[in-house]
Amino acid sequence: MERLQKVLAHAGVASRRKCEALILQGRVRVNGQVVTQLGTKVDPAQDTIEVDGRPIALEEKVYILLHKPQGYLSDTLDFRGRPSALGLVSAGKRLYPAGRLDAESEGLLLLTNDGELTYRLTHPRYEHEKEYLALVEGEPTGATLWRMLGGVDHDGQTLRADAVERLGRPGPEARSHGWEEAPSGRAWLRIILHEGKKRHIRRMCAAVGHPVRRLVRVRIGPLELGDLLVGEWRYLTEEEVRELKGETIHHRH
Repeated sequence: MERLQKVLAHAGVASRRKCEALILQGRVRVNGQVVTQLGTKVDPAQDTIEVDGRPIALEEKVYILLHKPQGYLSDTLDFRGRPSALGLVSAGKRLYPAGRLDAESEGLLLLTNDGELTYRLTHPRYEHEKEYLALVEGEPTGATLWRMLGGVDHDGQTLRADAVERLGRPGPEARSHGWEEAPSGRAWLRIILHEGKKRHIRRMCAAVGHPVRRLVRVRIGPLELGDLLVGEWRYLTEEEVRELKGETIHHRH
């Protein structure tokens, strides 16, 4: 027996949090009865589970790594007509982003129909590191980097980096991706977070006087962007999926 919201997430209905909302809204039935209790246990092999009157199907899980371009939303289209990163992938299944990138940001975006994994990757208690390259205005001093490690107050929130360093150049991936060396008056930073608030890095860097001009996510836990070009995607290997689902935390400070 498993919790209802976990079964829904495994079936690819949505992330676990969104599945919890569906239950609370009375949109889920088990064996014909509306269920609104989040602790309800079900047997997916025996029970008939419906969402909005449609039975769920336990489908094959898909895991895709996409190099999201700038200007693309992480999921659906919006009223401004910006394109969706999901439109770049042809996997034959409905997928969801496991953690978002804002439209102006680029880099590694994980797409999947595995709601349980999405929950694990986006919940701070699992501490999956996320690594970014940020091209910022100005040339931050060591004291400024220490401020970012200690925490910067912005709009009632404390924003901090788990690790931050200034780079002479973006790194070995720079040539294949066309990431230029920082021009005079700008600098590349490598920033690692495990709990990312909305527009965390952009707000944090602006608060210390170094606005972000380009932001690229290059790693989520053990997954690396590598030499995957902008707009390209690939399926994760079985080993990568096992690593993501495991309890091992990858640290590269």
